[in-house]
Amino acid sequence: MAGEVERRYRKAWPLAVAAIATAVALSIVHGAQIESVETATPPQYVWVSHGRVEGHLALTYSPAGAFSPDSSTLATVIDDKIVLMDLRAADVRKVLQPRLEGVAELDIQSANYLTPNRLFVLGSGLFRSKDRESAPRTPRLAFQWDANQDALFGKVNAVCPRGGCGPPRYFPQVGYLAMYKDSNFDLWQPASGQGGRINIPSLTQHPHLFEISPDGHWLLLAQIETDSTADPAVIQLSEHRFVDSLRGHQGTVLGFAFSRDSKKVVTACEDGKARIWSVPEWKLLRTLAGHQGPVHWAEFSPYGKWVATAGEDKTARIWSADDGSLVQTLAESSAPLRTVAFAPSGEYVAASGEEIVLVWQRTLSGK
Repeated sequence: MAGEVERRYRKAWPLAVAAIATAVALSIVHGAQIESVETATPPQYVWVSHGRVEGHLALTYSPAGAFSPDSSTLATVIDDKIVLMDLRAADVRKVLQPRLEGVAELDIQSANYLTPNRLFVLGSGLFRSKDRESAPRTPRLAFQWDANQDALFGKVNAVCPRGGCGPPRYFPQVGYLAMYKDSNFDLWQPASGQGGRINIPSLTQHPHLFEISPDGHWLLLAQIETDSTADPAVIQLSEHRFVDSLRGHQGTVLGFAFSRDSKKVVTACEDGKARIWSVPEWKLLRTLAGHQGPVHWAEFSPYGKWVATAGEDKTARIWSADDGSLVQTLAESSAPLRTVAFAPSGEYVAASGEEIVLVWQRTLSGK
């Protein structure tokens, strides 16, 4: 299995962009929900606690893909297991136990839905050996798992088996896994096997955080090794070059995300603020201030009406993306929160630290 992913990266980047654009268009067509409906008197919503489950969502990239496409189920990870939470019943529906031939002590890092019944899983473990103490670790493994059968679907792929890659990031909106190595971003779509490569000749150091816009036009970079500035850099993918930066951060940027229409970006910062920026002007539109400590992640709701943030202060917060006002503080967590995500329907919000996932449901105020 070693090298399988790398061998699939050789197709042209335009193919990847076209696939991204198609995936986004389909997600907009099939995902329309209450949030997009306008009325003379806009409804007022509140988010109410709707359960919790042991485990975590993906801690190093947007965890939105942990929701099933129909927003009925949430996948959380705990060690070598995947817990499926029934969102309607606010209870555990099923516990999956992935097992891979030749691999012991599987440690699962993330599980994201590709289809209503199939998950894309990233993890690593030890190669099976009689002497477990000397058994070498596997590279990061990528595979699909059938939730109905609790069984492997297809092949297991090794991600960057030769080493030297930066942290891989999976983009649930468009279904691509991407990673950086030697001035290149290699992309792979596990559902189709298609891939592409983005070459940025002037980028010679690892960016520990990056984000590709859903329309395939922009690449944001942050936490670049040897770079002293905290401000994310903007790359125009058609030109393969740096064109701007998001200026004004007073600390390390810990997360960022594009809106689904690629017209806005929200950044989460160590300085305790989240910021909303326009695209492609890269102008600061709103500053979301209120967290007491670093903001670890920020995410737009599916149609851009709200922003959710997760912070070191153990709160998740919902903000108006239009005027930057705080809509609600969700303070049920007893530990810092690292990630936050909206369900595709916009009805649920999930946030997690390293050991617990909390869920809130959107309801009409006064109900």
